[in-house]
Amino acid sequence: MNDETTVSFDRRMLEALVCPQSHASLDYDAEKQELISRAAGLAFPIRNGIPIMLVDEARTLD
Repeated sequence: MNDETTVSFDRRMLEALVCPQSHASLDYDAEKQELISRAAGLAFPIRNGIPIMLVDEARTLD
């Protein structure tokens, strides 16, 4: 069993989190377990229910 799929992200965190690069709001992609910053064109991973808000860890949106 994969811990990343068993621990869910608390959506209330979205109210407090912003993109570290653009300071814009984020969208939650439950399927990919990512927080999306459309302003910066980045997707931040969520691992074990914890968002990894490091630009170096983010993937570039297509």
